[in-house]
Amino acid sequence: MSTLKAVIVEDSRLARNELKELMKAHKEIELIGEAENVDEGFKLINETNPDLLFLDINMPEKDGFELLELLDEVPITIFTTAFDEYAIKSFEYNAFDYLLKPINQKRFSSSITKVIEKSNAVSETNGKEKGLSLDKQIFIKDGEKCWLVKIKDISLFEIVGNYTRVFFESNKPLIYKSLAQIEEKLPSDVFFRANRQQIININHVNKVVSWFNGKLKIEMNSGEEIEISRRQSYIFKDQLSF
Repeated sequence: MSTLKAVIVEDSRLARNELKELMKAHKEIELIGEAENVDEGFKLINETNPDLLFLDINMPEKDGFELLELLDEVPITIFTTAFDEYAIKSFEYNAFDYLLKPINQKRFSSSITKVIEKSNAVSETNGKEKGLSLDKQIFIKDGEKCWLVKIKDISLFEIVGNYTRVFFESNKPLIYKSLAQIEEKLPSDVFFRANRQQIININHVNKVVSWFNGKLKIEMNSGEEIEISRRQSYIFKDQLSF
């Protein structure tokens, strides 16, 4: 497998040095940058597009969760923390893993093994589609609740005023992004603009029925019913025809 590019976002120089020492035993991980706060980390991640992020949770001014909220897509993330309560909270965010400080080599190695397994699985399923691949994850924050969600698990995007509602599993949080901003990032072979208000994931469609005036009506696996505009209905039929 190719080397995984990693970055560290951690305010403690001692903790950053500790992580760098631990990485020396893993030639499959290449450290390409480090940052000591959220703003520096955001710039670093956008410039380097890492595969793996070691992220401190408790930092001054902005915490690790706020960094994830800024990113369009989130690398495989391992939280690092000295506080048990933060480690427990990280599970609510679907973090890939967490490491309690001080970090021992055995626990670090175990986490890296899981990273490599996950990365290999993602590489096998990713195609050459521009934009976000289906196994990439995005960070969603709505009030006090947060999630790391794979693109393929999102069934529907829907405009709600100046916000967009995101449907996955039984969750329907709002994010402050326009549907147009979201659409340009999505794999076009899987996500379809049903009408001005909604984008659907065709892999989550349960049933398609003919509707009025040449329109189609979609029933999603989750039960939502979506009416496809007449113009988009013709495109939808053409896209799904053999």
